[in-house]
Order: sequence, then C-alpha cells, then structure tokens
Amino acid sequence: MLPPNGASSFALHKFPLVSRSGRIRRLLIEAKDATISRMNLSLIPGGPEAFELAAKFCYGINIEITLLNVAMLRCAAHFLEMTEEFVQKNLEARTEAYLKDTVLPNISNSISVLHRCECLSPVSEEINLVNRLINAIANNACKEQLASGLLKLDHNFPMKTMPNIEPETPSDWWGKSLSVLNLEFFQRVLTAVKSKGLKQDMISKILINYTHNSLQGLVIRDPHIVRGSLLDMELQKKQRVIVEAMVSLLPTQSRRSSVPMAFLSSLLKTAIASSASTSCRSDLERRIGLLLDQAILEDILIPANSYGNNHGTMYDTESILRIFSIFLNLDEDDDEDNRMRDESEMAYDFDSPGSPKQSSILKVSKLLDTYLAEIALDTNLLPSKFIALAELLPDHARIISDGLYRAVDIFLKVHPNIKDSERYRLCKTIDCQKLSQEACSHAAQNERLPVQMAVQVLYFEQIRLRNAMNGGHNQFFFGTINSQFPQRSSSGAGSGAISPRDNYASVRRENRELKLEVARMRMRLTDLEKDHVSMKQELVRSHPANKIFKSFTKKLSKQLNSLFRINNLKPIGSKPNAESRFLFQRRRRHSIS
Repeated sequence: MLPPNGASSFALHKFPLVSRSGRIRRLLIEAKDATISRMNLSLIPGGPEAFELAAKFCYGINIEITLLNVAMLRCAAHFLEMTEEFVQKNLEARTEAYLKDTVLPNISNSISVLHRCECLSPVSEEINLVNRLINAIANNACKEQLASGLLKLDHNFPMKTMPNIEPETPSDWWGKSLSVLNLEFFQRVLTAVKSKGLKQDMISKILINYTHNSLQGLVIRDPHIVRGSLLDMELQKKQRVIVEAMVSLLPTQSRRSSVPMAFLSSLLKTAIASSASTSCRSDLERRIGLLLDQAILEDILIPANSYGNNHGTMYDTESILRIFSIFLNLDEDDDEDNRMRDESEMAYDFDSPGSPKQSSILKVSKLLDTYLAEIALDTNLLPSKFIALAELLPDHARIISDGLYRAVDIFLKVHPNIKDSERYRLCKTIDCQKLSQEACSHAAQNERLPVQMAVQVLYFEQIRLRNAMNGGHNQFFFGTINSQFPQRSSSGAGSGAISPRDNYASVRRENRELKLEVARMRMRLTDLEKDHVSMKQELVRSHPANKIFKSFTKKLSKQLNSLFRINNLKPIGSKPNAESRFLFQRRRRHSIS
C-alpha cells in the first residue's frame, strides 16, 4: 500500500499509521478521498528499511534501536512526524532517548552514528543531528584530554594514595575511527576539536591517520590505467581535493610544529603530482622550510611533475630552492621579533658552536650537499639550476667543503659538455681553503676541473703547509675565517662576526690536522729522496756515454799500473809506503834539475 522510493511496496492498514504519524494523517486529509489505497513516500530518509521499522513501530511491534539504525530512525521519525503530539513515547522520543543515553556521551558511538548520517542529508542537517554529534565528539575529546592530564599530574605529584587507578588510556584512541567519515564531516569535526582546544600534536596524529587511509588507494596507481586518461584525471582530482583539505586543517605554522617532516614531505609530493593549487604548495613549502633542520634526504627528494615532457628533470629543484631560502630567511625574521636583544649577545648565540642556529645551519648545509650529489646524476638537470642551489648557502654554513666538491665533481662527470663559463662558475662555489687533504689531492689531479681551481688548491695547500711548519698558522686561519663572513650576505642568511670561542676551536682543530699533515709530508719527502737517489744511480748505469767512460778509465788504469810497477810504485788504488814516496820524490827532483 505504501511504496517508498519506488522500490518496495507495503500492504498496511491506515489506522495504525495514522495514530502515530502526523504526515500520513495530513496526506489522507489533503487527499479528500476516503477510498485512497496508495500513497507515495519515496522521499523518506533511509528508504524501505527505515519505513519498514517505522511501520512495525506503528503496529506496536518492539523494534531494537542500535548504533546502526538510530540515525535512520530519527530522521524517519522526523519525516513521518512521529512526535509526542500524537502518542507518548513515540518513535522520535524513543530515538532521542537512545541518542542522549548511549550515543552522545561516547566518542566512538558518536562517530559511528555521524558516519551513518552521511546518506541521510538533508534531513539529518534539518534536525540538527549532525551538529549535535560533532559538538559531542569535540566536547568529549577535550574532556578526555583534561582527564588524562590530571591523571598524569596525580602520578607526578601524589598527594594521597590511589590504589584503584586504572591504566591510562591513550588519548588518541578515538582518532583512528574518524577515518570512516567523508571529507566534509571530517573537516567539520577537526574544526570543532581545534576550536575546543584540542592539543596540536593530537590533531596532527588524527590528520596523519586520516590522510594515510584516504590516499592509500589513490597514490598507488594501477599500471593498467593510461596516463592522462579520464580515470587517471579523476584520481588526480580526488588526490588534489584531499591534499588541499588536509593542508587547510594543519596546525599553525611554527618552528616547533608537531607535524612530522615525513608527513609534510609526502603531502608536498602528492600536491605536486596532483597539480594542487599554488597556495597549497606554498603553505607546505613554508612549513617544510621551518623544520628543514629535521629533514633527511628522502624528505627533499621530491619528484617533478613532468607529465607530457620526456626530457624533464627527475626532481623538482624549484621547490627545494624555495624551501632552503625560507630556512635561511628565518634568521632575519627572528631578528625582527627580537629587536630588544643586545646585538653582541645575538652574534655570540648565532656563532657559538652549541647555539641552535649554528647547529641547524650546519645540518642543513650537509643536507644540501647530499641533495646536490643526488640530483647531479640527472642528465637533464640544467647547470643553472644546480649552480643556483650550490650558491644558496652563505660561506659560514660549511665548515668543510668536501660534500660540495663531491657533488660538483659528480655533476661535471655526468655533464661533460657544459660551457667553460658554467664550469668555472660551478667550481667557484667551492671554498678551496675548506677542503680536506684527501679532497685537495683529488682536486689537484682532477682533469674535469678548470686549471685555475687546481692551481688555487695547490696554492692554499702550500700556504697551509708553510704556515704549519713555521708555527704561524694561527694568523693565517684567523684571517681566512674572518674574511669569509662578510661575503655573500645577500644569499639569505644574516651575516655576523665569528666569535673568539669559535675561532679558538677552529684553530685547535686545524692545528691537529696540520701536525698530522706535516708528519705525512716528511714521510713523503723521505720516500722521494730515496727514489731520487735510486733513479740517479740507475740513470748513470744505463747511460751509453757512461760505458765508454768506464772502458777508457779501465784502460788508463792498466797503463798507469804498469808504469808504476816499472818505477817500483804502488798500483792505483793502493796506499803508497814510505820507500815509494822517497823514490818518487827523488826522481822528481832529478828530473827537475
């Protein structure tokens, strides 16, 4: 008799329905036909299932209200107008009682019912059921957070014995269940809990869990899907919507943000792959730049979106360039926020070995050198982009330049046909004074480097060795270190004078290195002298003129020996005795007279 949704029909009596449903009663009155036998209720929320349960309730059959059907029955009761106006404890009152007693006080129950409301719009919105559930989730989450904090406080500062304390429940246990919600409801729940004061680290965990579950089936592409097809574009659109929504829900940007670097990096990679909006990508780049000292190489190896370009680069270097620039400009922002601090104190804090800024920039410099070595293997990478990244850091960011030299050498090896001007500019980014002995030895014999750099490396090595042997290396290294800081101040980081403490530590370190190097040079010099003597002897033995000279001296020696024997003298090579000396002198005087 009543076919809702055009899919099912029910043969029912009018009186039980009219006694409890105001809508059915009004429809019969408006029909002005007492013999009406069919009625269309196709718009009832929940469809035939909801109408069947409501009809049973009208017939007085006891129906079980559960988490699975309470939202549907509440909306159906509103649609059929089954209120207290017609009978006490009508369906609307019964469902409201269940909501108040079982659903709203519990977070997981509220989330489950909210999930059921997704297919009950717009009725669920009209009766304010969605907002009530969202507010209940937010309130209960904050209450649980407060209770957890008080429990920790009691454990840390016990005022009295509490023998029946239950084990602490993880405060994010309910966050995983939010992944069942659609994006719209999830956004509304997150906005509500943020406004109620839920901690940012908890919000970050919820976001990570929801994003992982939502993108898990979208990021892994089916190999049978053609790139650029309609299905592929639809997947990209879903990714883009999810990523942009997640970025809008992230906690406030801060250098102490609770959002993990790996999560931000994965969001940026997905945003680039799905062609997300510029504002979304800029927001992620800014957040990564704030936490760049916590990143590893995998976090910044962001694939380029080279769709339709077979000669594109492997990695998105433009984004990385902006990210590193953001990090380097943080010092200027901090200076603006701390203008009341003493300038000398700020300079010492920045340059001291244990200061956060200096340790952070050293980590970032190593990260950049490793990144440059990785992208140098890309044959499609333009020299201008590589040079822009190599020139990015200020001089004081690197204590040793071996990592940058290695990256440059790899790039030159993979790109042998670059222009001489680009080769020279690329090698100019390397500070030869900061190369280790091994790097200097390699650079001096590296045919890929310009001659000017090889000469410069040998020159600085010679000066370093000379100063070390003369004991005057302190003046040399103080001069070179101090001269590095004013250079390239426009690269993004604030320049400043190095502190005496940093100078002293650097000199002691260089002193130890130079002592070892002097010992190595002495050993090398001894070996070279031995090689020189052996080569000289070999040369004398092997020269053709030497053989003629030996034969001539041999013949001359024989003739002289025979002459000496005739004159009773000792042969060549023997020591003359007193008698031979007397005879020789007498004959000499006789010949003279």
